[in-house]
Amino acid sequence: MTRFLIFFMALLVSLFTLEMLVPVQDHVITPFTSLLARISAAIILPFDSSVIAYGKVLQFKDTGFAVSIESGCNGVEATIVLVAGVLAYPANWKAKALAISIGFLAVQTLNLARIISLFYLGDWNMEIFTWIHLYLWPSLIMLDVLIVFTVYLRYLSRLAQSAETGNA
Repeated sequence: MTRFLIFFMALLVSLFTLEMLVPVQDHVITPFTSLLARISAAIILPFDSSVIAYGKVLQFKDTGFAVSIESGCNGVEATIVLVAGVLAYPANWKAKALAISIGFLAVQTLNLARIISLFYLGDWNMEIFTWIHLYLWPSLIMLDVLIVFTVYLRYLSRLAQSAETGNA
């Protein structure tokens, strides 16, 4: 357990440091965040044609209300926590790659729901938006990471049991 915790913490520090580098921000994080805004708009558009996305901003054309998807709101930090946990835990690379891929999709799917819900909440009531943005959604996103990691650990446990009984 000590090895896992040390490796996990070292990976967290390394990955968060890497994320903060200007070239990574400019060439990976900002384009990814802009993609989230465009995907959010694409999801909304069949139901509400008054939505536009530009850069990392999602906006209502008619009211002008907009949200900007900033660092901490793009799911990257939650994904980093998941990746660090998966990489730190002893398993084969195929299982790690599968967990990271599925985990990334799970985090980003929930994050798109977060972005869209906050977009509509902000247009409706800023007080409720602020509370849900600062307290509820961050907890739910990290709970998603914990659930994905727990499912991954159970998957590894079942793999080990299958290998022990010769059913691998």
